[in-house]
Amino acid sequence: MVRALSNALETGKVHHAFLFTGTRGVGKTTIARIFAKSLNCERGTSAEPCGECAACRDIDAGRYVDLLEIDAASNTGVDDVRELIDNAQYMPSRGKTKVYLIDEVHMLSKSAFNALLKTLEEPPEHVKFLLATTDPQKLPVTVLSRCLQFNLRRLDEAQIGGQITRILAAEGIPAEAGAIALLARAADGSLRDGLSLLDQAIAYTGGQLGEEAVNAMLGTVDRAQVGALLEALAGADGAALMARIEELAAYSPDFGHVLEDLATALHQIQLQQLVPGAAAPEGRVDVAGLAARLSPELVQLWYQMAVTGRRDLGLAPSPRTGFEMSLLRMLAFRPAGDAGATLGPARTAASSQAAAGGRATAPGAAMPSMGHAASAPAMPAAPAPAPA
Repeated sequence: MVRALSNALETGKVHHAFLFTGTRGVGKTTIARIFAKSLNCERGTSAEPCGECAACRDIDAGRYVDLLEIDAASNTGVDDVRELIDNAQYMPSRGKTKVYLIDEVHMLSKSAFNALLKTLEEPPEHVKFLLATTDPQKLPVTVLSRCLQFNLRRLDEAQIGGQITRILAAEGIPAEAGAIALLARAADGSLRDGLSLLDQAIAYTGGQLGEEAVNAMLGTVDRAQVGALLEALAGADGAALMARIEELAAYSPDFGHVLEDLATALHQIQLQQLVPGAAAPEGRVDVAGLAARLSPELVQLWYQMAVTGRRDLGLAPSPRTGFEMSLLRMLAFRPAGDAGATLGPARTAASSQAAAGGRATAPGAAMPSMGHAASAPAMPAAPAPAPA
């Protein structure tokens, strides 16, 4: 994207309409403002605006008269768009280009899009449209086809963590590496969310960002506790599992986040099983040990149960009840014919009962396979015909 925009500016072949898409907080409107600075910099159109001239400073301050920012979420009607179109015909007051930056453009009404379409088809030479949205699927195809579209990817945890680290160093605020990693993960690809969480963490911890305090603020749990849950499940130890849940409940965590962490750990275990060496280093969950003890089919089943349990948590009588039932479901069910998990006392007893009774009766016993149906009794042979 940067290369395409830079080449357009350097060659002077700038399209009249650009659409920036991506999740929240990845820099859509920021890039649009920088692009507007490049178009109107007093030192000439360039991919690198000076940032020092009056035009660049005014754009940074939000007072440049030829950069009109419109929040489509608040100005959704056709009258707002018609007013914009009427003003587009006039030449810029100060700069070379009049730039319209329409944020959350997908919020415009159908009639507003129709009014905007005519100007997008035949725009004045001095006008550029910069559109930004988190939901491009809601834009009419007729609008999409008239824009150059650039999708901004989510930032990875290393990028967000690096920016948080630089800010903390500049401000002289001490922080544990684990706390920064937690904030980067909670940002979910959005740098703006990461910075908001950083402000909240600084206020919450009094300027001492410790991992335990950030865990408490986010409602997450220590990864070692996730490992303890998996160890109890792998050993089919119901008593130990309930004890771990009781310990978790003392921290009043967000149980949805705990299920998310559980799913993340199961993903790493599955990677270790099927693509050895591909799993990310994890010091607090015994990924290699659990990968050796559990069958790949069981890990897949638990992963689906964790994801489904997180999705359905709001339907449970209480978050803790929904969380407990998700883990008890993991304890109760195994894939048909699975023998890859460590058998704990409960499962051993169940196996003995199944052997004595001729069938599985306890939770966790393998479900019968549908691949081998019992043979039907043979039909008696038809009697031979009587002699004529």
